[in-house]
Amino acid sequence: MSFSHYFHLNDPLEQPLQTLPENGGYCSILRTIGCVGDSLSSGEFESQDRQGNKGYHDLFPYSWGQFLARDCGSTVYNFSRGGMTAKEYMESFAQENDFWNPQKACQAYILALGVNDILNAGQPIGSVADVDMKDYRNNAKTFAGYYAAIVQRLLQIQPKARFFFVTMPQDENGSRCKAHTNLLYDFTKLFPFSYVIDLDRYAPPHDAAYRAQFYMGGHLNAAGYLLAAKQMESYIDFIIRRHMEDFCQIGFVGTGHHNVEYTW
Repeated sequence: MSFSHYFHLNDPLEQPLQTLPENGGYCSILRTIGCVGDSLSSGEFESQDRQGNKGYHDLFPYSWGQFLARDCGSTVYNFSRGGMTAKEYMESFAQENDFWNPQKACQAYILALGVNDILNAGQPIGSVADVDMKDYRNNAKTFAGYYAAIVQRLLQIQPKARFFFVTMPQDENGSRCKAHTNLLYDFTKLFPFSYVIDLDRYAPPHDAAYRAQFYMGGHLNAAGYLLAAKQMESYIDFIIRRHMEDFCQIGFVGTGHHNVEYTW
């Protein structure tokens, strides 16, 4: 039997979320992961009292990042908060919370931002033309500019880190923001070792039937966050199996060691 059997490489039609691997599959080779995001990256639950007043509560142990951590045995940091935008993250939040600390450098980062920026705040999305690759401080004040600046700043801390850019899943009306999806694919051409977790294309739509099972109000419930973690693990496992050369030296990231025979 060929080793390719274990990688499903004989199945060119395999989809990223076709199966949910045990214990995260090859996602577990990423031993430190930073999750940069908003409420859905923070395990936010929505409460409502008898008067109809809503409350929003970041319960990080229920975040998909911490479900992933427990499943894969990895260390996962929640660099997130409900309502977060790329603009706030870059201008104040990360600095105020010591998220640029080199001691918190990760082998990989999962970036899940855009809903609050584009859909809620109406910030111009911009394009890769808004990015100054020499100095992130010159980036345009658009979503693209701020998002790229986060990546650029993290690359200064961990130059060989791998990046996973997460799109918005569809709702019952289809794609929530196709321009956001397209921008993230454009970023993979700009930044080395970056990949798209395309929930827009491959995840189940977050329609009425999905929300009935996995939502509590406008945010996910506990089962929803667990399923989100399984989807992240499955997609990252799929990416790694399709780009094994890119992850050959993942164990050396942050150590100062490398092997010149292999791609960083």
